[in-house]
Amino acid sequence: MMRQVILNGRLVEGDPPLMPVDNRAFHYGDGVFETIRVIGGRGQLLEAHWARLAASLAVLGIRMPEKLTAELLDRYVSDLAQRGGGAGGRARLTVYRDAPGFYRPDADAGAFTLEYEPLAEMTYTLNEQGVMVDIYPDMRKPVNQLAVHKTLNALLYVMASLWAKGRGLDDCLLQNDRGNIIESSSGNLFMVSNSVLYTPALTDGCVGGVMRMRVINLALAGGIKVYECSLNPQNLLAADEVFFTNAARGITWAAAYRTKRYTQRMAQRITAMLVEGVS
Repeated sequence: MMRQVILNGRLVEGDPPLMPVDNRAFHYGDGVFETIRVIGGRGQLLEAHWARLAASLAVLGIRMPEKLTAELLDRYVSDLAQRGGGAGGRARLTVYRDAPGFYRPDADAGAFTLEYEPLAEMTYTLNEQGVMVDIYPDMRKPVNQLAVHKTLNALLYVMASLWAKGRGLDDCLLQNDRGNIIESSSGNLFMVSNSVLYTPALTDGCVGGVMRMRVINLALAGGIKVYECSLNPQNLLAADEVFFTNAARGITWAAAYRTKRYTQRMAQRITAMLVEGVS
């Protein structure tokens, strides 16, 4: 079946070339993206995705594309899901600066693409086998204004993922330039100690994940204490449980960090809350 995408509000075939080679997303990574989980043919947490998108574009100085509104995004995602033949899937919205120029763009107009990929899981599902992780030692993430946004410059995460793959690991943990552990190569980080939930603060440079905030809100509503704070490698050794969150998968629990082993009770509990709250 021919893949279809939405390009600036138009439904087009996704396999032929869609944009010129001098596109700024390709040349400079000049843009941001949102990964949206689709369940029952509907995009999940769209209000939170839209708020983060608007904030990210404001930081980058990119105007919201004319044919992209919160209502249209909902419609576009549902339309692609229906055409893609999957009630469960993931959509990727990419918004980039559509202007000529070199490092200094000549304008700030925004353009966008929306892609859809069906998934086997119809809703959020916790992984049966926990992932194996370690700390990525080669590079650290700088704490600056861009750190919390999902920009198109994702090379740190690519290199970290390759490092983990080369060592037979499922994922790895990233540190900021102060040495604090802030996230994994594929999601936000949570630790559980004595039934209390800990997650790195945004001021430490982790991505401001949509699922991160959803998990925090669900935990608080469920009477679970949550602390946003700085975390270090010693906290990994003291934790009872470690898991990661992202908008597409929900929660992924870690079984081991080096010789340390973890449980998954809190991950199971919050995954159940996520499934119950599907809109």
